[in-house]
Amino acid sequence: MSKTPIYVTQPHLPPLEEFIPYLEQIWENKILTNNGPFHRQFEGALCEWLGVDHLALFTNGTLALVTALQALRITGEVITTPFSFVATAHALLWNGIMPVFVDIDPKTLNINPARIEAAITPKTTAILAVHVYGNPCDVKEIQTIADHYNLKVIYDAAHAFGVRWQNGSVLRHGDLSVMSFHATKVFNTFEGGAIVCPDAKSKQHIDHLKNFGFVNETTVVASGINGKMNEMQAAFGLLQLKHINEALERRCQIDAVYRENLKSIEGLHCLDYEGQHVANYAYFPILVGPEYPLSRDSLYEKLREQGIYCRRYFYPLISSFSMYRGMSSARSGNLPVAEQIAQRVICLPIYPALDDMDVKRIIEMLRLR
Repeated sequence: MSKTPIYVTQPHLPPLEEFIPYLEQIWENKILTNNGPFHRQFEGALCEWLGVDHLALFTNGTLALVTALQALRITGEVITTPFSFVATAHALLWNGIMPVFVDIDPKTLNINPARIEAAITPKTTAILAVHVYGNPCDVKEIQTIADHYNLKVIYDAAHAFGVRWQNGSVLRHGDLSVMSFHATKVFNTFEGGAIVCPDAKSKQHIDHLKNFGFVNETTVVASGINGKMNEMQAAFGLLQLKHINEALERRCQIDAVYRENLKSIEGLHCLDYEGQHVANYAYFPILVGPEYPLSRDSLYEKLREQGIYCRRYFYPLISSFSMYRGMSSARSGNLPVAEQIAQRVICLPIYPALDDMDVKRIIEMLRLR
């Protein structure tokens, strides 16, 4: 049984020797970035694997999110969730947009569509929803609201790589979907990200924005930024795609073991997704209830003492940070479900290299043995 530290997630790394031919090719090509051959190959391979028609690769998911807001010319106010990683709301502030927080659904932990309509004002231009833990939002209801009020919809799909909903990729919903390929994600390119685009015209515009607005050597059509993915990241992504199915299968196995064993531990509750989608097992969140002998934070500290470094995703809420808490929508009374969940949630370790003995060790710790 390993006594090395166990983290909530670790990057999936293929054998080093498999990456050497890619490095040799990069050195031979002498092209390190700027839409090189691996970049183009990776873009096509990702579209095919994900089941989407167009996507634009980025150096990280946050720049992709900032650019998506620019591409859709979003201004004013955007309705979003407080239960996410801070980059979701930070991308709005970087674009001079006011986040308007609404509460989450107690079952899915995603933004609650029933709370969106009441938050719409004449300044509202979009909804920025998050597929939390890879669990799809209520995309139909969100789109119905957006269509009625003529709003754009952007999905922060940082957790949703490979997730399918109703026989298609969940990334196809909304005006744009933004992915992250950060090292801790289900699929990683060290750092990285992408925007899934509905058509070739949108992709072309986003490609311009991520490369300083250049169309060609002498023509600039937009005040773009440097968001390009380099050849090293793209090559690593191509290699990762060869192993993604086995990585997802291992995550599925760990998820099943946790669920089976946690049934008998009173006070620990797994999220139930009811089989409505094809999951990617990006995270394994549990909610610590009052029946459990320890509080969430006491359990968190107990696990850390044993070298099991879980995370309280997402605590604190985005709305509690200094740059947001003065906003009227950030008041605790406006976000009762999100406040409660943030005090109860803890994500257990789940990643392909986590072996059976360590999973057993974690479960025994949860049994307080």
